[in-house]
Amino acid sequence: MGLESDGRKTMSESKECPCGSGKEYVACCGRYIDGDLLPDTAEQLMRSRYTAYTLAREPYLQSTWHASTRPVELGVAVTDPVKWLGLEIRRTQAGGANDREGTVGFVARYKRDGKATRLHEVSRFVREDGRWLYVDGEFPQTGK
Repeated sequence: MGLESDGRKTMSESKECPCGSGKEYVACCGRYIDGDLLPDTAEQLMRSRYTAYTLAREPYLQSTWHASTRPVELGVAVTDPVKWLGLEIRRTQAGGANDREGTVGFVARYKRDGKATRLHEVSRFVREDGRWLYVDGEFPQTGK
């Protein structure tokens, strides 16, 4: 991974995508983050948003966040001490190419200040004008 002049992290075209799909970045989330394509499903948007966090791509995160819940700024920065370690999709409900709403349950692992953490979330997405948008998420109790 390198850095652009504006401080964004970059991915080598042959690097595996951070979302855990097993595909190369350019054939996976890079199509949405760096290209003109829109995700067809809520899960594709979830994966691309996770990847955008790993690359500190705040403009992409903002543009894929529903206006009703979007924060003014996220503070995602290359200097942020978070190291993203992996994404596991646990379940999806609806969120397909022909749906208007969907949810994606996932676990994202990261490390901050030497401490490993798991973020469990069930994210809610809506499709408006043919575009999937992140609305909000619930954080279920894991009992662990």
